[in-house]
Amino acid sequence: MNVLNVAEKPSVAKSVSTILSRNQGMRVRDGRSRYNKIFEFNYTIRGHPCHMLFTSVTGHLMELEFDNRYRKWHSCDPADLFHAPVHKTVPEDKKDIKRTLEEEARRCQWLVLWLDCDREGENIAFEVVEVCTAVNRHLNLKRARFSALIDREIHQAVQNLVEPNKWFSDAVDARQEIDLRIGASFTRFQTMLLKDAFIIDTTTNDRNLVLSYGPCQFPTLGFVVERYWEIQAHEPEEFWLINCSHKSDEGIANFSWMRGHLFDYTSAVIIYEMCMEEPTATVTNVKQQEKLKYPPHPLNTIELEKRASWYFRMSSEHTMKVAEELYQAGFISYPRTETDSFSSRTDLHTIVQEQQGHPEWGIYAQRLLDPGSGLWNNPRGGGHDDKAHPPIHPTKFSTGESGWSQDHRKLYELVVRHFLACVSKPAVGAETTVEIDIAGEQFSAGGRVILEKNYLDVYRYESWGGSMIPTYTIGQQFIPTTLTLDSGVTRPPPLLSEADLLSCMDKEGIGTDATMHDHIKKLLDRFYATKDANTRFTPTNLGEALVMGYDDMGYKLWKPYLRAVMERDMKLVSEGNKSKAEVLATSLQQMEACFLDARLNKVKLLEAMAIFFERSGRLGNDGLHAAGEVVRRCGLCQESDMVLKKNRDGNFMVGCLGFPQCRNVVWLPGSVSEAVVTTNTCNFCTPGPVYLIQFKFRQLEIPPNYSANHLGCIGGCDEILAQLTEICGRGPRMPGLCARLSSY
Repeated sequence: MNVLNVAEKPSVAKSVSTILSRNQGMRVRDGRSRYNKIFEFNYTIRGHPCHMLFTSVTGHLMELEFDNRYRKWHSCDPADLFHAPVHKTVPEDKKDIKRTLEEEARRCQWLVLWLDCDREGENIAFEVVEVCTAVNRHLNLKRARFSALIDREIHQAVQNLVEPNKWFSDAVDARQEIDLRIGASFTRFQTMLLKDAFIIDTTTNDRNLVLSYGPCQFPTLGFVVERYWEIQAHEPEEFWLINCSHKSDEGIANFSWMRGHLFDYTSAVIIYEMCMEEPTATVTNVKQQEKLKYPPHPLNTIELEKRASWYFRMSSEHTMKVAEELYQAGFISYPRTETDSFSSRTDLHTIVQEQQGHPEWGIYAQRLLDPGSGLWNNPRGGGHDDKAHPPIHPTKFSTGESGWSQDHRKLYELVVRHFLACVSKPAVGAETTVEIDIAGEQFSAGGRVILEKNYLDVYRYESWGGSMIPTYTIGQQFIPTTLTLDSGVTRPPPLLSEADLLSCMDKEGIGTDATMHDHIKKLLDRFYATKDANTRFTPTNLGEALVMGYDDMGYKLWKPYLRAVMERDMKLVSEGNKSKAEVLATSLQQMEACFLDARLNKVKLLEAMAIFFERSGRLGNDGLHAAGEVVRRCGLCQESDMVLKKNRDGNFMVGCLGFPQCRNVVWLPGSVSEAVVTTNTCNFCTPGPVYLIQFKFRQLEIPPNYSANHLGCIGGCDEILAQLTEICGRGPRMPGLCARLSSY
C-alpha cells in the first residue's frame, strides 16, 4: 500500500521520516519544488506493510482572495468587499508544491496528514486534501496527531491515526474571510481618505504607505493608546504619610501607616502632631504564620511569551520563532498551546529522568526523583485545556547544541526549569506581622524568613524577598527611632510592556495563542506604535490619530468587544456548536454597519489627523471629498467606479477612478454649493446601482421656481438636474477650465 504523508514544513517531514524509518533504507529524491524533498521508506501500520512517501508544504498552500475585478483598490466601493465573491487559490510560488502533491497522490491509496495539530494546521490539512483528492478521489484520509518530534510520540501517532477535524478547519476559514473582508474594506477606506490628504512622516515611502486596519490589530493598538491617554490625563496630586521606624539590638523594623496616606495636609499635620506629643508605641498584635509561595502552572504559549519578555526582554515574535525551531529539532513540545494542565496520562517522571545528567540542574532533577527528599509535588493545573496539546515541556536532553544561539539556550533552559519547578513543592516561609499603636494611630511592619526554598532552588527567575524584624510581644512599649511626616506625589501607571499587552489581549480574547505576537509585530511594522528598550509601547502620532478619529465617531472599533465576540463564535465553530455560515453572516453584517457609519462620519478621522499632521494641499481644501464617494460603476471602462469629487477650483464632478486610462466624467451644474452621495438608489437607470446625490444649489444662481435642495440622479433620468445644467451651465463655469482639469 502506498501512503502519501504530508507535513507542514520540510524540516518536520525530514524529522518524522528519520524517526519512522529509523534512518535505515530511506531514499531521498527531489519533488517539483527543490525545497520540499520526498522521503521514501517502508513501514508497517497496524500490521499493514506500507510504502511511505513523505513530503511537505510550507505553511498554507492556498490564499483566500477576492475575484479579479475587486482586487484593484479603485475598482469598487470598499463597502462592496463585504459581499464580493472570494475563493481560495494556490499562489504562483506554491504551484510546484501543488504539482508534487498531485503527482504523488495519483499513485497512493492513503493520505496521512502530519500538519501542526492546531486549528491553523487543520485548515492547511484540508487544503492538501482538496489538491490531492482532485486527482485521486479514492484516497483514504487520515490524520496523525502529535505534540513533539520524538520517537515515542511519532510512532504512537502513526499507529493511532484519526479523522481530520473539519470543524477546526471551518473556524479558520471563517476567521480568514472575516479578516479579509473587514481588513480590506477599512484599509482601503482609510488609506484612500487620508494618505494623500496629509504629510505623514513614517519610515515608509509615501507612495507605498498603507494605513492598514485589522480586526485584531486595531484593538491591540487600542490597549496601547488607552494606557497612553491614562498617563497623559494624569494630574499629579501631593499626599502626606507618617513613617515610623524602630531600631534595636536585633535589627530595624520599618512600620507603615495603616491609613496609607492623606491628601489633606492640615489633617495629616494634626494627626502627626498628636503622635509627636504621645510618641510611645504599644504593640497591639503579633501574628506569626507559615506562608507558601506556589510554583508556576505548567507552561502555555502566552506564559512562555510573557516570561521570555520579563526575563530576557525577547519580543513575542522572536520568542515564537526560537520556540518553533526548538520544537522542529525535537527539544521541546509543540509551542502553540492554550493548555496549562498536564493530563494523568503524561509520564512526568520520565521527562525529569532525562534531565538528570545536566551540569546545572541535573542534581535538582535527581533530588526530585528521590522519594526521601519529599520534593516532588504533582503540578497544579491552571484550568485551561485546548484538548490538542499538553503544556510546553522539554522532550530531549541537551546541554546546548553547536548551532544554538544564546536565545535558543535561554529559551530551552526556561522550558526545562519551568517544568522542573511545576512538579516541585512550593517554597515555605515564616511570616511575622507586628501592629503598633501611637496616639490612636495604627502602624504595621512585616518580616519573612524562607524555611524551605524547594522549587525556588531551580526556578532562578523568581525570588521571595524578605527580611528579619526584631522580636516583639503584645503590650511591649518603645519610643520610635524615627517618626516623620513625609510627602509624596501620585504617579500615573507605566506604559504597557509587551507582557502587559499580551495579558490584555489574552484577557479580552483578542487573537489566539498562535497569532498574538503577529498582531503586536504589525503595530510596529505599520508605524502605529514604537517599543523602547524596556519593551514598553508608545503610540505614534499616526496610531493615536486613527484611534482618536474612530473614538470621536462613537464607534469603539478600537475596543476589544467586537473582536472578542467573533473569537468566541469561531471557537464555537471549532467545537461544532455553530456553523461557519452563521458566524460569517452575523460578524460581517455587524462590521458592515460599522463601516457604513464610519464612512458617513469620516470627517472625524480627518479632524483627528489634522491635529497631528500637516495637510498636504495635494487634493484641494476640502479633505472631506478628497477620496470621493462612489456614485455608480463606470459605463465607459466598466472596470472602475465613478465617484463624486471636487476639483481644485471647488466645482463638483463625478469622475472615473480609472483616470487617466479612463477619462469619463459627468460635470455638475456650476451653481451646486453642496453635494453628498446618499444610500438611496435610482429605480430607473441601468446598470445599477446608481446612488442618488443630495444637492444644495446657491439660491441666487438658479431660477426662483426651483428649490435650493434637490435629491437627484446623474444617470440621465433626472429632468430637473438636466434643466438646471442647461440653465446654469456645467461646472467649471469659466471657459477653458475643462482643459486644465484633465489632471484631476
